[in-house]
Amino acid sequence: MGSAPVPFGSKQLTLSHPSQNFGPRRNGLRPSLIVLHYTAMNDADGACRWLCNPESQVSSHYVVTEVGAVWSLVEEADRAWHAGAGTWGGLDDINSRSIGIEISNAGTHGFAAAQMDAVEALVAGIMDRWDIPAEGVIGHSDFAPGRKIDPGGRFDWRRLALGGLAVWSEGQQVDPDWDGFRAAAVRFGYPVAQDDVLLATMRMRFRPWARGPLDAVDMGRMCDLAARYPAVRGVMV
Repeated sequence: MGSAPVPFGSKQLTLSHPSQNFGPRRNGLRPSLIVLHYTAMNDADGACRWLCNPESQVSSHYVVTEVGAVWSLVEEADRAWHAGAGTWGGLDDINSRSIGIEISNAGTHGFAAAQMDAVEALVAGIMDRWDIPAEGVIGHSDFAPGRKIDPGGRFDWRRLALGGLAVWSEGQQVDPDWDGFRAAAVRFGYPVAQDDVLLATMRMRFRPWARGPLDAVDMGRMCDLAARYPAVRGVMV
């Protein structure tokens, strides 16, 4: 399969691997989120074939291959079918609100430097074209906790944040309190979920090495994220 150069300016890539699995964005919505996935398949070729197969009823706007090539499947202005059920900031129909990027990775190993370079360049271009802030770059697991785990604990969110392409926290420790943690998580954008699922989801992105019960580091980071990047206003923390 061929590849296309990564876009840096205002123009999207010409589709290199057109998928039929898309439709119009609903209710006049435009992209305000970028959703990162991993493919959970052995290679990008197999993932692309699946995302372009009409019987699969799934797609994404982009696939980033193992060696950092970027394949474009669906026009950014259209609604690809990558998100499924879930909410972020209390809002549903994530497909209509987002641009989806599938990163070729089985979920069992880290992401190569060339692949991360390509993801960064692609995300930067999309953010520029659609005026999406860093807090609008999220993972599939963020809005579907307990149902999805991609892009997983091996994805380097801190690297993206250092480049202004996502958010991160090194917030000061705060005494752990489940009521406060839940409220902060909702304010940041997470949907309501069981406590253990919510904690595991937050840690997978912001503390993938952490284990054990809710602690002061979890609490501090969650409160810091909610204070600086609230997706839901009016929630007391």
